[in-house]
Amino acid sequence: MALHSTSEDTIFALSSAAGRAGVAVVRVYGAKAVDVVEALCRSHLKPRSAVLSKLVDPQTGGMIDKGLVLWFPGPASFTGEGLAEFQVHGGRAVVAALIDALGRFEGCRMAEPGEFALRAFENGKIDLSQAEGLADLIDAETEAQRVQAVRQAGGALSRLTELWRGRLIEAMGLVEAAIDFSDEADVADRAVDQAEARAGELKSEISRHLDDGHGGEILRDGLQVVFAGAPNVGKSSLLNAVARRDVAIVSSEAGTTRDVIEVKLDLEGLPVVVSDTAGLREASGDVEREGVRRTRARVQDADLVVWVLDASDIGAKEEAPQVGPNGELLLLVNKCDLDSGREVGGCPGAGVLRVSAKTGEGLGELIKSVAAVAGRKTGAGEDSVITRARHRQHLTDCCRYLASFLGRSSDVELRAEDLRLAADALGRISGRVDPEDVLDEVFARFCIGK
Repeated sequence: MALHSTSEDTIFALSSAAGRAGVAVVRVYGAKAVDVVEALCRSHLKPRSAVLSKLVDPQTGGMIDKGLVLWFPGPASFTGEGLAEFQVHGGRAVVAALIDALGRFEGCRMAEPGEFALRAFENGKIDLSQAEGLADLIDAETEAQRVQAVRQAGGALSRLTELWRGRLIEAMGLVEAAIDFSDEADVADRAVDQAEARAGELKSEISRHLDDGHGGEILRDGLQVVFAGAPNVGKSSLLNAVARRDVAIVSSEAGTTRDVIEVKLDLEGLPVVVSDTAGLREASGDVEREGVRRTRARVQDADLVVWVLDASDIGAKEEAPQVGPNGELLLLVNKCDLDSGREVGGCPGAGVLRVSAKTGEGLGELIKSVAAVAGRKTGAGEDSVITRARHRQHLTDCCRYLASFLGRSSDVELRAEDLRLAADALGRISGRVDPEDVLDEVFARFCIGK
């Protein structure tokens, strides 16, 4: 659904989690927020003070609840507009009654998902990358994700790209000067040389950030770990053992797992998504054939492939598949409680672990190994500024235009256009230059009430 915020409307939403709770928070933003507060409280509230007040339905005269009410005049609020916040008892009926009363005020309506944040963006309170950081902070499930999201919401990428954009604008000014003084060859050449030096330095700096192994995106989305191997080697049992709950169906019948089963884990503060997949073999039917196809696709896209072998049946199945260009391989021998004692071969360069999903032996080492890969690939402890594919694409575009500028030896007007396009690419990260569909994509992913 496309987001189309109408700034004249006063909007409201439940900003705490839905469902039964001790306290529920309902926020109202807009020009009529002060009228809503005074009508429900039947009094004038002092700004930026918490007041315990009865909330009365203006239409029926009945008491809705008694709670804390806060009033913040704009522009000193999240969206830059007037804000009324009601902290009431968290029963479903209380919240429903308050929402119903708010909806009957003329010019007031329920906020769409992400509309609070969209208004903050439109009113210059946050930029686009900060809004994305805020969304990531709400979704953060591990400590490392929280730290990265706080950094992004605080403007880490915004400050860096604005610094780059300022340097790029200086280069643009030099090229424009070369155009203006084209009849003075020495002046024009000197200006172009200075612009080339700045553009070259900028391209090298951005390229270094792009060459980060996609650590920020991996941290945001979670390290993708795939348990793969032949049928009946214990992949599903391993998933259940690592997750410490029954996530996948376990059966002695080969080919039980037909589709990919995922579970999200927090390993030493790092996010990991572990997938159990269908066993790789010559499929006996269409459903299993599709499962095998999906397994092979996951293996190619994985950050880490854990190739599982059966300790009691190590043989021809030892040959692991080729992982993707950014993937790593970990060789794991399961059912080591039934270990035949034979050595494992056929997987050069792969680490080897011996575990038992049944007894738990070796599971600690498996978890440590996966966490170590996650730490290495996410660059845990480093300040990743690229956290989304959108950021990476715009920075790649900027480098491409800078390369075009540096590669031209003439046509100064076209070189000026290269720099303008490079500046626009940087501007799209913060939202200085952005089409409507990108705004819809960013803000529609928020929950209602943020």
